[in-house]
Amino acid sequence: MNDSAHDGPAAHDAYEARLQAWAGRELVERRPGPDPVNVPMIRHWVEAMADDNPVYLDDEAARANGRDGIVAPASMIQAWVMHGYAASVRPSQAPTASDELNALLAEGGYTSVVATDSAFEFHRELVPGDHVSIEETVESISPEKKTGLGAGRFVSTVKTYRDASGEIVATQRWRLLRFRPPGKPEPAEETPPKALRPRPAINPDNAFWFEAAREHRLVIQRCADCKSLRHPPGPCCPQCGSFDWDTVEAQGGGHVHSYVVNHHPRHPAFDYPLVVAVIELTEGTRLIANMTGVDAAAVEIGMPVVLDWIDPDPDLSLPVFRPADAKEQ
Repeated sequence: MNDSAHDGPAAHDAYEARLQAWAGRELVERRPGPDPVNVPMIRHWVEAMADDNPVYLDDEAARANGRDGIVAPASMIQAWVMHGYAASVRPSQAPTASDELNALLAEGGYTSVVATDSAFEFHRELVPGDHVSIEETVESISPEKKTGLGAGRFVSTVKTYRDASGEIVATQRWRLLRFRPPGKPEPAEETPPKALRPRPAINPDNAFWFEAAREHRLVIQRCADCKSLRHPPGPCCPQCGSFDWDTVEAQGGGHVHSYVVNHHPRHPAFDYPLVVAVIELTEGTRLIANMTGVDAAAVEIGMPVVLDWIDPDPDLSLPVFRPADAKEQ
């Protein structure tokens, strides 16, 4: 709760009066949409919504249904008055009435927002060439209510949509809940546990490999017929097409075939800079693994490496590689 708005009954009453003075005030002065109603935008809309009503794109079908020609879907009313991307990312620097009301609500601690409901009343259908404008006034601001999101106030406004001649084509009653987010819990004194490494995608074709890794054994899948080795594991031998296979255990030696050094984006389970290398084993197959026991700047293509193991958590063991001349970690 913000003490500046609620420090004692007198201050509370003054703040309440300032809020209630907004009832009936203009929030958004009349502003025309950037483009008139047009067929290309209607086409994009109905295709996105999978709305196959022919009155939106077929003049003949629209006339057969009592219209003078095609009409725009009523649900598009807001689309005709949207600011557009440029105005959203580069808004005017001049403060608006909306900015003023938002600042007043923030003064009371109501800094979070969620839309609660919207009700439209349509006066006539829009047709290509109509140029729609919007204006918005504050209808009411409720007393503070207790909600599941926190203490808040419902701000109800009325949006009025007009055509180029000023005639009302639609009205919208719009309600937001501006609420005070609950206080954040005090941080725990003890250091939180390190995040778990992302889980590997285990399936029936590679489960045997991760099971062997749990025992600190690096195995390579071998075709039972032609004896060719393959990695990553797969159900079928790419050389002879056989579905029969067994495994051999790697000797644990190899060299760096290629590598990258990751700096961003960072995942809390890893230490950075993170070396991710393609290791070519002595047996000839390659696998992707991290390097350990070496500075990232010292890694080189062709560097001889030997197998090591890490156990990031009780459910996961993975092979890593260190320089062949480095001491075991």
